Amino acid sequence: MKELLDQLFSGGLLSSFFTEPFSQFGWRDVLDISCLVALFFALYLFVRNRRAGKLLAGLAALILILVCSYALNLAALRYLFANAFGYGLVLLAIIFQPELRAALERLGSLPFRGLESFGGESKDFSGTPVALDAVVQAAKAMSFSKTGALIVIERSTKIGEYIRTGTTLNADLTPELLRAIFFDKAPLHDGAVIIRNGRIFAAGCYLPLSDKLDISKDLGARHRAALGLSEQCDAITVVVSEETGNISIAYKGELFRGFTSVSLRRKLFELMRREENKEQKDRRD
Repeated sequence: MKELLDQLFSGGLLSSFFTEPFSQFGWRDVLDISCLVALFFALYLFVRNRRAGKLLAGLAALILILVCSYALNLAALRYLFANAFGYGLVLLAIIFQPELRAALERLGSLPFRGLESFGGESKDFSGTPVALDAVVQAAKAMSFSKTGALIVIERSTKIGEYIRTGTTLNADLTPELLRAIFFDKAPLHDGAVIIRNGRIFAAGCYLPLSDKLDISKDLGARHRAALGLSEQCDAITVVVSEETGNISIAYKGELFRGFTSVSLRRKLFELMRREENKEQKDRRD
């Protein structure tokens, strides 16, 4: 035993054991590890409040079992995992399809706005004072009468797949028409109104529900739908609660609550200016 210890410390075996793996460690390796850490951290932030978080925990448990099966030389488990691996990738893509789609949509909403000019898109008039004042006036009246409403203002990310779930109107944006649409006896009241280019483009549209686990229990389907859409695109959604008459705004995965008509108008203009400034900066870059 004494001879082994002497050989370890005097012969340099111990020092080479720790230093040799890092002898060719360069800046590319640091960059590689940093990117991996950032990727896994972003994945953690994305799924921590979603149902997919529990699925990932189960997947981690399976990976741990696989590692143990190789470490302990458990032939039956190794055979099972080896044959199921190919099918497992397809199964994971199916299970995590909503999360993968949301992540890709969020990645696609990053500032690559210079490409949008090739499509010849018409100018967006949804952020004009006239359009926003119409939304504010309608929300104020429906808040007073406790009429439930869900109003989506489309921005740079087009949401045609949700427009197709409703009825296309392409009508002038007025407070009176918004109130008429959300009247509880109207045929299109049970859904969202989508405003595109300063016009009521569609009504009675169905939006994706958020799967966040930390949403307050006093929020209903309208608020979950507003949050669900805001997690996938840059649209601004105004919600009027049917139970309390409270006005809320959903934007980029966040829900802002407790607005009056004055504070609602101020917040809408603030969000619109923020988006416009970002678009101008992206064009300059």
